[in-house]
Amino acid sequence: MAKLSIKDVDINGKRVFMRVDFNVPLDEYGNVTDDTRIRETLPSIEYALRQGARLILASHLGRPKGKPNPLMSLKPAGERLRILLDEKLGRGANVGFSPDCVGEQAKELAFRLEKHQTLLLENLRFHPEEEANDEKFSKQLAELCEIYVNDAFGSAHRAHASTAGITRFVKKCAAGLLMEKELTYLGKALHNPAQPFVAILGGAKVSDKIAVIQNLLHKVNTLLIGGGMAYTFLKTQGAKVGKSLVENDKLDLAKRLLADAKARGVKLLLPIDHVVATSMTADAQTKIVPADHALAEDQMALDIGPKTIELFAAEIDRARTIVWNGPMGVFEMAPFAHGTVKIAQAVAANRAATSIIGGGDSVAAVQQAGVADKITHISTGGGASLEFLEGKKLPGVEALTDK
Repeated sequence: MAKLSIKDVDINGKRVFMRVDFNVPLDEYGNVTDDTRIRETLPSIEYALRQGARLILASHLGRPKGKPNPLMSLKPAGERLRILLDEKLGRGANVGFSPDCVGEQAKELAFRLEKHQTLLLENLRFHPEEEANDEKFSKQLAELCEIYVNDAFGSAHRAHASTAGITRFVKKCAAGLLMEKELTYLGKALHNPAQPFVAILGGAKVSDKIAVIQNLLHKVNTLLIGGGMAYTFLKTQGAKVGKSLVENDKLDLAKRLLADAKARGVKLLLPIDHVVATSMTADAQTKIVPADHALAEDQMALDIGPKTIELFAAEIDRARTIVWNGPMGVFEMAPFAHGTVKIAQAVAANRAATSIIGGGDSVAAVQQAGVADKITHISTGGGASLEFLEGKKLPGVEALTDK
């Protein structure tokens, strides 16, 4: 990686400001219900503490709209971190909490930190200046530290004060271990993938994935398209898709993308059968319909059918690099989750390939299928991984110091 890593910097005794992603779900009592994001950044936190850093952690949580909101306090995340560090480090972890992320109290607590101690700042987004990337606010954050580390890949596509602005006022700005891992896997997939390279794209709309498709057509050998977005492509080929989700204003674009794939020799595969229903409900009556059969006007395709699963799985089995973003159907409902789960199992079964999963539903699918431990890399940043796959530069990465 061309950016400075936390491992490249002497952090012993230094005040290290680490941007993490503790945007975790809380229940009505303020308890953390899923600590995955905290666990994902533990390697960087542990490394910094073992190296003798005076560690300052900062994150956002939810959308408080620039005002303090006790329901979106990071205090429960701090308590969960303390418990996890106790388990990992085998001693009483010291995790302090600052009731604000800037100001005299935050500064005093940061400067009072001793080596191997941690301070978690209150929600960055309690200040509107965070999302506005305000210069004065960025300076205030920078005053807390000597070294900056970004380990929040999930926020790397945002040019906020804590991801970009702060780096203008700190001399050494490095990537954390999680950030490094994300960039290594996604970077290799885009720039030096083992062949054959298969990308699987799903989700509701073509418009959400246009830039990804356009960029991947220059990189992949095979593109598998499922989910609602497939029906815009199928309609442009003359298929009768009933009341399946179609973006009529994107039909010409879909036609161009199909032509582009053909011109580049990219195998672009669409569903060859569907799970259809007349309503998108958990108790819907479903049937399998081949793609060359017209759907009735009251029918909609809500998942890929068994023959499509077989077709896609055969391509996945041959791959040596797999990137997957987006479900194959309305994954949240049991009658339409089968295709997504089967694709998750097919990806996991190919142990010879480097497999990279991004996007909340795809990640949920590999977890539901019980195969998360067989995936090479599960990305922590849905929006960030999508923009990376589009070929965009991420502000939070670009702002880091070059090696």
